Amino acid sequence: MTNLALNLSRTAAAQPGSTAIQLDDQALDYRALDERSARVAGWLAAQGIGAGDRVAILLPNIPHFAVVYYGVLRAGAVAVPMNPLLKSGEIGYSAGDCGARLILAWGAAMGEAGAAAAELGIECADVTDPGFAAALAAAEPLAAVVDRDVDDLAVLLYTSGTTGRPKGARLTHGNLGSNTAAVAGVLGMSATDTVFGGLPFFHVFGQTCGLNAAVLTGARITLLPRFDAAKALEILSRDRVTVMEGVPTMFLGLLATADAAGSTGLGDAPAIRLSVTGGSAMPVEVLHRFESVFGCLVVEGYGLSETAPVVTFGSLDGPRKPGSIGTPIEGVRVRLVDDEGKDVPEGEVGEIAVQGPNVMPGYWNRPEADAAAFTDGWFRTGDLARRDEDGFYFIVDRKKDLVIRGGYNVYPREIEEVFYGHPAVAEAAVVGVPHEVHGEEIAAVVTLKPGAEVTADELREFVKARVAPYKYPRIVQLVPGLPKGPTGKILKREIAIED
Repeated sequence: MTNLALNLSRTAAAQPGSTAIQLDDQALDYRALDERSARVAGWLAAQGIGAGDRVAILLPNIPHFAVVYYGVLRAGAVAVPMNPLLKSGEIGYSAGDCGARLILAWGAAMGEAGAAAAELGIECADVTDPGFAAALAAAEPLAAVVDRDVDDLAVLLYTSGTTGRPKGARLTHGNLGSNTAAVAGVLGMSATDTVFGGLPFFHVFGQTCGLNAAVLTGARITLLPRFDAAKALEILSRDRVTVMEGVPTMFLGLLATADAAGSTGLGDAPAIRLSVTGGSAMPVEVLHRFESVFGCLVVEGYGLSETAPVVTFGSLDGPRKPGSIGTPIEGVRVRLVDDEGKDVPEGEVGEIAVQGPNVMPGYWNRPEADAAAFTDGWFRTGDLARRDEDGFYFIVDRKKDLVIRGGYNVYPREIEEVFYGHPAVAEAAVVGVPHEVHGEEIAAVVTLKPGAEVTADELREFVKARVAPYKYPRIVQLVPGLPKGPTGKILKREIAIED
């Protein structure tokens, strides 16, 4: 028997009174979380929703998310988490694509979610409404967790992609269960840990490494529904957070806020033992600064929605190589391949291909996308990397982000690292723009730290002095902010370069 929801029922039996999840002064212990999820499962069963049925979930990081998520899984149904900020057309597309039977949302999303549900002819319920709470109280709890197979679908995650409509990555109970256990093991998580819950649970990073890993190990997870650096520092201090998880922009925000305040506010003995970063490349300069200012180890990992998500992690107690995404986690195999799918020589750049129990079986009803994504059973990630003599992997860039200027390959991440070495730079993104002579030209958009003063020309010269002549950006633009996705990842496809 398997079902990801068994992790919750087992932890609830082992430590029922331990705090599972909290949002400021709201908290649920493991007994309450398990009981409420059982009522959700019973309520779903009463609606005729069971094994294999898809249920869309539009909630921010509030305790209701965990209750609903595990309730859906407990019933044997498939959770389809979505960003609660989506508009009705976006919700309707994904919910319609997967044939969702029901949409569960929260008050602020009910207008858009309700409109999408009406268009699709399905029900939409507000899980934060007192009426829903009353319905759950009257529901017969589903005492037993519905038996599922490791290959049965557990979660459907719609990935934005860079072109075309979102695709649903099919993650099974085996995919998520194996990756959750591997992540918890690598991070050494236990019931004594308190995890920062600022990564959205509707995104696979926060879902697996935050919510699911905490529930598996009996840790406490303390929530921040929308990231704000000052509030995050307050939570880190107030709740004595031991495991900080975030994307690079979160770490940048925490550093900037601590700099402005003259202190992290965590005291002389901060509780943080480990910080985990992923989602996009962490500039080495930022990693070193965070370790110095916050007095904790920062470990970088790598993964994708399609790999549940973690593929590699840095070492906590072995050799460390800042800038590296580490080595493959247990059970996962990685190769670097060329366009024909052949292994590249050691030290050369190739596309990351992955095989293991964490890799999805494919996309929802997208055989053409599956054919493009898999080669001989290996998932092609679209990310470029190199491997050193010790087996450590270093991300070079997204294959689609690669800029080819005058026949030379230029990897934007390398140039961004140089920008981050300038004391005035807060954030930087490098992209390619069409050029009639060189094919593509290199352009950079940069935001500055508060109070910093530097010109675009000065930044261009700073980079020019540190890279080969064909690599430096001829176009440098200073902007007040960069477009970001729900996790804080910089969205290069939305960057507009002025003529």
